[in-house]
Amino acid sequence: MALIKNDRKMTPKQVERIQNKIKKIKHELAADKKHWGGFYHDGRGLRYLPPELYLKLNDYSGALRYFNWFDKNFPEDSGFPIFLFEWTITLFKKKKIKLAEKKALETFYSNTYLIDMFLGNELLHFDKSESSNWEYSSLVENLKYSKNQEEFNDFTKWLKNFTTTETFYDFANKFIKIETELKNEPVGKKRSNLVNEKYKLLENLK
Repeated sequence: MALIKNDRKMTPKQVERIQNKIKKIKHELAADKKHWGGFYHDGRGLRYLPPELYLKLNDYSGALRYFNWFDKNFPEDSGFPIFLFEWTITLFKKKKIKLAEKKALETFYSNTYLIDMFLGNELLHFDKSESSNWEYSSLVENLKYSKNQEEFNDFTKWLKNFTTTETFYDFANKFIKIETELKNEPVGKKRSNLVNEKYKLLENLK
């Protein structure tokens, strides 16, 4: 069966090619675990690749199974912004709305530009300390997902609505306030308290 992606029909051969890529990654991750005596090392970051492939196939059930596996096997790995966004899409598509809301907030926490980039909004720039490459606007300049993709029509509508809720505003405003204060706060008790407050925002989503 030909699947739809980005308004184009995908041929059975293209589908098979993507499915084989997923299988190859899983095989290599299994080999990595065996090599390291039952633990994953994955220095190449292969674990972050399957979600994009599942989304290309519109296989949200497969994506959700993968994210559940990831959560179990990499519990301390918070993922990176685009990975978290793919997780948000998957949760929404599988009608796990409350979990999708939390993952959308995690996405904003990891990169404040990504959601606006997807929605085609003006990017929110404020004076903050971007201590990680993941936080830069350049990370999402070539985002592969956008509101213009037909398969995301329902997700786009939901995300637009969610970003206008009190839940999102409250979280975003607290995060922005902390980040702004951290920008010029020297090392000391106040800075430590701000860092702890920032991490509590994330912990409260768990």
